[in-house]
Amino acid sequence: MSALQGIDKDLKYLARLSPSGYFVGLHIRFTSPMMTFQTYPQAWTDHYTENGYAMRDPIIAWGFTQLGATRWSEITFPDTFGILAEAARHGLVYGVAVSCGPVSSRTISGLARADREFSAEEITLAATIITRLHDVTQPPDHLTDAQIEALRLIAAGHRHAAAAAKLGISESALKVRLNSARQRLLARTTAEAIQRATDYRLI
Repeated sequence: MSALQGIDKDLKYLARLSPSGYFVGLHIRFTSPMMTFQTYPQAWTDHYTENGYAMRDPIIAWGFTQLGATRWSEITFPDTFGILAEAARHGLVYGVAVSCGPVSSRTISGLARADREFSAEEITLAATIITRLHDVTQPPDHLTDAQIEALRLIAAGHRHAAAAAKLGISESALKVRLNSARQRLLARTTAEAIQRATDYRLI
């Protein structure tokens, strides 16, 4: 099983665990996650974003100061803006927060449901899955020179044939380099690989 297939499998588990949706912010650095996955209702996501709740969210505040997993109802950080009450009105009534990784590359996740509190077993499973996702998506610290050259040329707007000619290799060889870069960066497309390599300051 490839890393991407493993990620997809874990996300399906999370979806089953959280019928009202989930959010996973992986490797948060300089206030922004390197990768996100989320299935919260679009209306809630839009409302949350439009009101800038990320900087006021007690779940995020808990995630940056604690490691582990806890029910939302057990978080004691003040919810001055009533974010959790608003979330409940969008179907996110009961939830679990999971936090793992060093503060310089923290992963924070929320899982929600409308019918009941999460059981201890479900919380343990959620924490296991989130930790595994954190580990498998650890950003690489380098790419090969060949991968960097290939990504840079495509990022500069060169088509495959032109980029290959510039490198003095066949177009199929260029595609091999791009494919290996995508795998290294856990990207499904070359455009996504370029964006991640840029975000990780690898190109």
